Amino acid sequence: MLLLAFSDIHRDLDQCARLVEMSPEADVVIAAGDFASIREGLEETIAALKPIERPTILVPGNNETESALRAACDGWAAAHVLHGQGVEIDGVSFFGLGAGVPTTPWDWSFDLTEEEAAGKLAAAPEGGVLVVHSPPKGHLDKGFGSEAILRTIETKRPRIAVFGHIHECQGEQEQLGATLLANLGPAGMVLEA
Repeated sequence: MLLLAFSDIHRDLDQCARLVEMSPEADVVIAAGDFASIREGLEETIAALKPIERPTILVPGNNETESALRAACDGWAAAHVLHGQGVEIDGVSFFGLGAGVPTTPWDWSFDLTEEEAAGKLAAAPEGGVLVVHSPPKGHLDKGFGSEAILRTIETKRPRIAVFGHIHECQGEQEQLGATLLANLGPAGMVLEA
């Protein structure tokens, strides 16, 4: 299964158009949050992505809320908005969690505490694909990652864990045990699940 995965598009409508053009080559598209910028421009950005017809997994970033993302994706048949939930596509389990974890210093940011994130991640299946907005602590995170996400990866051993949030590590990958970790960025990364 080929995945086209990206994050942190932040209202870049030209990049949205490029991702739409790339999407027919993928089996599943993954969008790991931050479609808006400080809660502005979400609807326009999602509208620019709606021509994607492949099954598309989306999680909210810290720049938009879960409810706003669900509302923006209304009517997009290919979209699966996940935040503490999972979906199976062609025999592969996907589980998603959005928001900034741990909490950020910005009052506009959609965040979860480590404890809230751990509670929502408890239902993640073993061996699937984990789609989160925030990185695991100590991995492609510049020191700002999540302990709860790290523990989930260590215990559930997903095949792949994708995320964004920390722009300085965009496009980078590394291994954590059997799990491929990828800090996606807006350019779009092709991965095999």
